[in-house]
Amino acid sequence: MSSDRASLNADAVLAYSADAIVAVDSEFRAAVWNPAAERMFGWVAEEVLGTAPPIVPEDLLAEHHAVLERVRACGPLSIVSRRLRRDGNVIDVRIDTSCLFDNDGQASGWMSVFHAYEDANRVQAHMAERVRLVRRLTDVVADINADLDLRTVLDRIAHSLTELTGADAGGFVLIEEDQLRLVSLTQLSDHLHGYTAPLESSLFGELLRSGKTVLLATDDTRSLDDLIWADLEGLHTIALGVSNVQGRPYGALYALYSRRKVGHIELELLELLAAHAGVALGNAMAYQEIVRQRAYEHAVVDSSADGIAVLDASGRVCKWNRAAAELTGCANSDIVGGRLPFPLPTDHDEPLKHQLDSGRWLEILTTDIPETDERVIDFRDISEAKALEEEKDLFLATASHELRTPITAVQGFASTLIQRWDQFDDDSRRGAVGTIAERSSALAKLVENLLLGSVAGSGELNVSSGPFDLRRVLREITAAFRPFSDRHRLLLELPEEFPDVAGDPVATDVIMGQLLENAFKYSPDGGTVMVRATHDDRGVVVRVEDEGIGISPGDEERIFERFVQGEAGDRRRFGGIGLGLYIVRRLARAQGGDVTAYPGDRGTTMRLTLPSAAVSVPESVANRADQSGDDGPKQR
Repeated sequence: MSSDRASLNADAVLAYSADAIVAVDSEFRAAVWNPAAERMFGWVAEEVLGTAPPIVPEDLLAEHHAVLERVRACGPLSIVSRRLRRDGNVIDVRIDTSCLFDNDGQASGWMSVFHAYEDANRVQAHMAERVRLVRRLTDVVADINADLDLRTVLDRIAHSLTELTGADAGGFVLIEEDQLRLVSLTQLSDHLHGYTAPLESSLFGELLRSGKTVLLATDDTRSLDDLIWADLEGLHTIALGVSNVQGRPYGALYALYSRRKVGHIELELLELLAAHAGVALGNAMAYQEIVRQRAYEHAVVDSSADGIAVLDASGRVCKWNRAAAELTGCANSDIVGGRLPFPLPTDHDEPLKHQLDSGRWLEILTTDIPETDERVIDFRDISEAKALEEEKDLFLATASHELRTPITAVQGFASTLIQRWDQFDDDSRRGAVGTIAERSSALAKLVENLLLGSVAGSGELNVSSGPFDLRRVLREITAAFRPFSDRHRLLLELPEEFPDVAGDPVATDVIMGQLLENAFKYSPDGGTVMVRATHDDRGVVVRVEDEGIGISPGDEERIFERFVQGEAGDRRRFGGIGLGLYIVRRLARAQGGDVTAYPGDRGTTMRLTLPSAAVSVPESVANRADQSGDDGPKQR
């Protein structure tokens, strides 16, 4: 384990050393060639390892071998000499050379550390240039980070590239799955913007596979048509550095050179700029995500059917969505900065039900946001639910009342017969049994209406659809109803020519029976009840006209709701549970027709429409109740 750690430490020293380190074996073949050596001499390690490094000028070969032999015999030696770069330039270097020994103490090679050799003035100028570049890099980084718009950040990075590294042109490429896309450029033709190329075969792909952060490519050893950089005339060198965002490669900066040479300083600056670009891009992307998230949240809040308000720490409204304004009638401009127009629940876990001055009922919920000391208020319209709740309570009370009367009569007469059977004569017994039968029939009809109302409410009414003689149905139903009241005169008016209608004769009989029953019931003082039938190309129309109490203007639709009658006191005055007209409309619509109500000068006109047999009725309409988006048929 200790030897492994030592090896890792040695590798780290070689990799991060600022000095060029080269080790050769006894055959003068390179065994070590660190990154600093790559930058100083221009050859990458893969090109020189295992071969004699081509860095010694021919006229200095003899001197070079003499120095190595002296180091073997006498120990480390430091000299000033000249060495060759890959680009053909000769550089002055100070070389510190030591001999390497194997485990047996035998010389196995040499290690040399190279330092650029400059006079004092050149060193001072070099340091001053370094200081200037560092300051400029600081300014560039500050400029890049001054904006959080992603496109602007990319453009600033590309434009800073040429100024900082001395490149003649450049660009930033973005990784998009297995492709590269040129998203920003400088000193290149605009038509290149958006150009794509495969990642795998690109220089960027090679850089990623190497695990390094910078790569230098020249036209001496490879093609430079990565993307289409050939747009830059005279291109001879491409340097690129990877930009990581949140620890993952996001893109790369390409520096293109056509007029000047590239040294290790340019590579260092490119590497630093690429790293800072990754940070700036990460910030811009995070900001962009925040903006997107906020826009999404605003869209959700604004499109919500619930009213949503946000209160600040002082309890004043700082957010008021469109639904909140519609539910309360308070405009955004009137409420923001002010107080809520309704109270808040005292218990966060329990909603508060509150009725506004407009009559609308709201259910109000609250949630606190501890991090911002804000409170979110969610409220919704429960007026329909409240109305339904009241209707259910009223229905239960009415149904109980309606059921009690026949049940009491049946129970009373049955008990009397049991207890006093021998005391009654045949006529008295027959009268009691007749009363029981009559009350049982009324009770059965009431239960049947309740069940039919339930089926109609679920939309599962099934009726047949076929031609039948409506005139016969009307004659039979009016004949059956005439004996019911000696205070009413029931008339039937039929044309001589009358077509068959398409529908269900039994369902139509139920409809007409309910309409006539209502006409009699809501005409307590008697009068004429007229049934008129007419027809046209679309179908037939049956009108039932009475001379009763009529309906109030505006109630023409409300009376077809479940558990509703015309006036508030109609149940107490006339009885009933308010399901008749609800069922009637459902049965009519199930046959492709409808039932509507019209107030007259005296009494009410109920209008039944049915299609004629010549008119095709879709099966989906004929075999089920109408499923339109209204609140359903309504009951008088």
